[in-house]
Amino acid sequence: MSIASHPAQVELAGLRRRLASLLYEALLLLGVLALTFMVPYLLLGIFFHITPAGWVEWGHLYVVLGAYFLWYWCRRGQTLAMQTWRLRLVTADGRAPSLPVAWLRYTLAWPSVLCLGFGLAWALIDRDRQFLHDRLAGTRIVMLS
Repeated sequence: MSIASHPAQVELAGLRRRLASLLYEALLLLGVLALTFMVPYLLLGIFFHITPAGWVEWGHLYVVLGAYFLWYWCRRGQTLAMQTWRLRLVTADGRAPSLPVAWLRYTLAWPSVLCLGFGLAWALIDRDRQFLHDRLAGTRIVMLS
């Protein structure tokens, strides 16, 4: 469903709601990360006595989280936490992002979050209260009615 087909219903999500959704998302992702890290790393350690290098772990994290976010954003424009908080990620035309747009947003979010949350704090000075990675990727998070 396109948000653009219902322009009167489009309302940008507030900063507090988006931050609460991020916190909830982090809690949900603890389980995803525990499963996707513990199983392979335990098997590697037990059977092969291998401990992956730090860059391999970061790459694994990037791929696992990317698969989670891209799957949900491209399918419905909503992750599990966004569904709970009645939020949707859309492009300027009101549609769920395409894979390249979702990947761009995801990749831009990494430095946005890792640089002491600079990209999140950006919302405090942005005229539309958007995160920096949303501004750069041409996406926005809207409320569902």
